[in-house]
Amino acid sequence: MTVARIDARFAKLKAENKAAFVSYIMAGDPDLETSFNVLKGLAEAGSDIIELGFPFSDPMAEGPIIQLAAERSLKAGTKIAQVFALASRFREIDADTPLILMGYMNPVENMGYPAFARACADHGIDGVIVVDCPPEEAEGLTDALDAADVALIRLITPTSDEKRLKTLVKRTKGFVYYVSVAGVTGVKEADAQGIAGAVKRVQEAAQLPVVVGFGIKTPERASEVARIADGAVVGSVLVDALAKSLPGNSPIEAKVLETAGILAQAVHNARN
Repeated sequence: MTVARIDARFAKLKAENKAAFVSYIMAGDPDLETSFNVLKGLAEAGSDIIELGFPFSDPMAEGPIIQLAAERSLKAGTKIAQVFALASRFREIDADTPLILMGYMNPVENMGYPAFARACADHGIDGVIVVDCPPEEAEGLTDALDAADVALIRLITPTSDEKRLKTLVKRTKGFVYYVSVAGVTGVKEADAQGIAGAVKRVQEAAQLPVVVGFGIKTPERASEVARIADGAVVGSVLVDALAKSLPGNSPIEAKVLETAGILAQAVHNARN
């Protein structure tokens, strides 16, 4: 289904007058079996879309929490082929929840654009966010993803002017990810009032749903964002909940899924 799966999810949420709860985890943190249990549990806990990070040694846009998650994953030996296998395993039990692969250019370039795009489609990945891929250098990747019917999802920042915004959204599919705060993930907190105008501007330019991420740490803030945007992205809080469960005797994923359930409820009830 690829792009169609994303479109169908947003159409369903729009009909229900709900925003999307978008969750993020790092594949292979602390191991692939835990990642599978978390993926499965996130969908059951109310995640409408799941972003699956693939580890890279220099995750420049990430704060300390996700940097450490990438380190744990790499230390466990996670390779991109294993991330694709993890996605396939998830698809065997969930045909509806959109899965977005999120990471950096180096592993993508090493694999080659056509091979990467085909692997995404073959393993049930619906969209890709490549953090360090400017549009000026993205034509080859975009062409390959288009051919595979996989969405290239763009990050829009508060510093994107009108010209830059038009360039960024030109070949974006699925949805647009608005970065609500400058800097790295999980450090600053989003100002819901301050992003309202920006979200409207991006919605008008892209004619696509706009989700907001970076700096959403609490149910209250997630609810505020859900009233403004088409979705709220939560990552660092979930990754941190996992990290704080290490090592533990109880299932490592329990605290992550409890946190996700609370945040999902806040997002889904925001417009009631």
